[in-house]
Amino acid sequence: MDRVEHYRDIVRQVLTDYQQLNEKSESATESALVFDETHDHYLIVLMGWNDDERIKSNMIHVRLKDGKIWIEEDWTETGVATDLLENGISKDAIVLAFHPPQVRRYTEFAAA
Repeated sequence: MDRVEHYRDIVRQVLTDYQQLNEKSESATESALVFDETHDHYLIVLMGWNDDERIKSNMIHVRLKDGKIWIEEDWTETGVATDLLENGISKDAIVLAFHPPQVRRYTEFAAA
């Protein structure tokens, strides 16, 4: 298995685990997994209602780009990066894309 396919498998599993946790919670939102393997975008979308207010947001958005895992959005408590590390992905293969480019170099992860 090549590296990118290995990353895809891990990202799919991590997001599936989060989606299953959300479905087990007593949240007012539903969650949907969105896997675009052609363009390598992987998301968990939350949707529902809070009284008259529509809820629709990305809980997690991860994409594969330039041989790395780019975390575009992450509203989890412990962070998707932690789960990726626990699954054997190295820090230099993870980009915290939700940080501005000039800030990323100060993180322990890849700058780009």
